[in-house]
Amino acid sequence: MRCFIRVCTLSLFAIVPLLVCRFSPAAEKASLAPADQKAYEQTVSKAIEYLRTKGQAADGSYSKQAGPAVTGLVCAGILRNGRSADDPVAAKGLKYLEGFVQEDGGIYAEGTFNKNYETCIAIVCFTEANRDHRYDKLLKNAEKFVKGLQWDEEEGQDKSNVNFGGAGYGRSKRPDLSNTTFLLDALKAAGAGADDEAVKRALVFVSRCQNLETEHNTTPFAAKNPDGGFYYTPAGGGSSQAGPTDEGGLRSYGSMTYAGLKSMIFAGVGPEDPRVKAALSWLKKNYALDTNPGMGDSGLYYYYHTFAKALDALGQDEFVDADGKKHNWRSELVQELARRQKADGSWINENSRWLEGDANLVTGYALLTLSYLRK
Repeated sequence: MRCFIRVCTLSLFAIVPLLVCRFSPAAEKASLAPADQKAYEQTVSKAIEYLRTKGQAADGSYSKQAGPAVTGLVCAGILRNGRSADDPVAAKGLKYLEGFVQEDGGIYAEGTFNKNYETCIAIVCFTEANRDHRYDKLLKNAEKFVKGLQWDEEEGQDKSNVNFGGAGYGRSKRPDLSNTTFLLDALKAAGAGADDEAVKRALVFVSRCQNLETEHNTTPFAAKNPDGGFYYTPAGGGSSQAGPTDEGGLRSYGSMTYAGLKSMIFAGVGPEDPRVKAALSWLKKNYALDTNPGMGDSGLYYYYHTFAKALDALGQDEFVDADGKKHNWRSELVQELARRQKADGSWINENSRWLEGDANLVTGYALLTLSYLRK
């Protein structure tokens, strides 16, 4: 699942909870109970204080050795939890990110293989900071850039090709669901709707990452493990970070299944569509907050982020699992994050896979997750 982050191929999730009207709007979500609201406020305050006093370098960056994406992710988390673009911590981070704006419109480090990933995260971050339109031109150019990276006819890939519609890392030269969901988040942040051609193309690829054989997915993997969940990519011979099945299929896992569900909602797929129903069926059977289903503790905080984004987009305050148990997922998630927060305000995953041993990155994930819990 490159759905997470390696030292030079970081992953993030996308960030902006814009919804399709066929789902209940997230703006109507219930307020947190007093105890949960207190936990939310305390965890956010402690996290931002950690980032201000310990996480941020003098130049405004966070974990600059990993490229600009961690800084973009952290700044987006700070902004989405009520701080303004003029807040000193956010302003320093935004200024640092501005230094990565390239002549071609992309926002990435020189020589990187992660142009799509880094630019998409930056788009989401700068959108959060653009309340006064200071970044209008930057965002327009960046949107054009990431659309140009998408696998389509310009790369000689028509709709019959498994790569079509996807986005990926330059190193592997294949698209994947993680990068494609970043692309969809960036396009949504930029104002693109379900009728946007790039969004339509992305939905083609997303549908082919699902273990569900339909007219939208005739790849050989779907029939070998038809459980409705999602995996990393059908391209390049197919890959799942959870590994293959005995039948030669690709195992579904939690973070990619929530990412797939969220991506379909953003691309205009309604709740009665078989793809949405199948994804929800898998998630109901695998509801968990102590683990990334199918992956253990690998990429756990990436999982929390996709979990929160997808359920917020779904527009349901309660999630009913396969056993009929009702979960106030916002309450459960804020309490889980409060329990896991370190005394200094940071979070860290003891499993350092995909760079989750980096406290800045993981604290950024946690802040983004918490932003979907607030009214």
